[in-house]
Amino acid sequence: MTAQRSIVIGGGAFAGLALALALKQGLGAEVPVIVADPALGTRPSRDPRASAIVAACRKLFDVVGVWGDVADQAQPILDMVVTDSKLEDATRPAFLTFTGQVEPGEPFAHMVENRLLIDALVKRAEAEGVDLRATAVTSYDSTADGIEVTLADGSRIDASLLVAADGARSKLRERAGIVTHGWDYNQSGIVVTVGHERDHEGRAEEHFLPAGPFAILPLRGRRSSLVWTERRSEAQRIVALSADEFHAELERRFGLHLGEIKVLDQPRAFPLSYFVARSFIAQRLALVGDAAHVIHPIAGQGLNLGLKDVAALAEVIVDAARLGTDPGQIDVLERYQRWRRFDTMAMGLATNSLNFLFSNQSTLLRTVRDIGLGLVDRAPPLKELFIRQAAGLTGEVPRLLRGEAL
Repeated sequence: MTAQRSIVIGGGAFAGLALALALKQGLGAEVPVIVADPALGTRPSRDPRASAIVAACRKLFDVVGVWGDVADQAQPILDMVVTDSKLEDATRPAFLTFTGQVEPGEPFAHMVENRLLIDALVKRAEAEGVDLRATAVTSYDSTADGIEVTLADGSRIDASLLVAADGARSKLRERAGIVTHGWDYNQSGIVVTVGHERDHEGRAEEHFLPAGPFAILPLRGRRSSLVWTERRSEAQRIVALSADEFHAELERRFGLHLGEIKVLDQPRAFPLSYFVARSFIAQRLALVGDAAHVIHPIAGQGLNLGLKDVAALAEVIVDAARLGTDPGQIDVLERYQRWRRFDTMAMGLATNSLNFLFSNQSTLLRTVRDIGLGLVDRAPPLKELFIRQAAGLTGEVPRLLRGEAL
């Protein structure tokens, strides 16, 4: 194999690093896999957030060899409760409950602190021989035969394929002229970690309040990660409050069912939006993760949607290479796009609909949705289908998400 068979990945977060590992293991040592991201120069990671890793994506991390490094610090979600109430309501009756296993011994999701998983991915990538460069992709020139990628440090790489894994504001997507379609929600998600007096026992809670969902997601120890949705202006007001004032706002929403609570890090507000790229591919270029799509966090599927991209793209690239086909050819990339586009659009439609249905003051809509939740709660086969869908185990599942090596 020649240098033209190199694959360059712009972006070294979850999607970029997971893809690099999958490709390195699937293609072997002969094919250089390069990840370029200035953030790779900052170690260990200082990302304060946590993410829900669904069962299928946990299998991907297991196959590429990183799950064992974080398993002891990952918190399985053992059950989930959904409530629907107003902020001033004295009680929050549970309208929908889920048990947390998709199969014996396999929780439908685990909560993992981002910094732990990023550091494990970097460590494994180094061990596998992935070329990690703490610099950015600044430009590229593609032809039918290959793509020349230029990095900020001045180096140039002749490659078969460039993968844009550089986030929602992707410069690589923009340079390719790929437009996005979507909208702003005029909402922000407040993210903060809290400690509490009593053990959560692995329970995740989703309180649907008029401003949006208030999710309590269990972490190891008596801690939880919160994703708290508010109108944009209200979120800005809340994160600017003093510590005591913020605690009061938090307690109104969190309640005292886990005893006294304590804020453990600095609250941050992230603007929420929805978009999907018109195309996931261009000549010698593929988009993955947030570069291809951003959805509302109401179902906790954003990161997992990107990891599904990784599993599908890695499989089509490795399959093509084993057949002696150039993995950067347009017909190879079109297979990836066909595989991922319907699932992405379906998940975007689902999260949009949930956000519209739950983030409002309408008494009529509240009545309708509560009846619907109650009906689902009384239909075990339907609940099981929802859990398997959320866990990423339905439809045409790539091999990595089934726990199979490429």
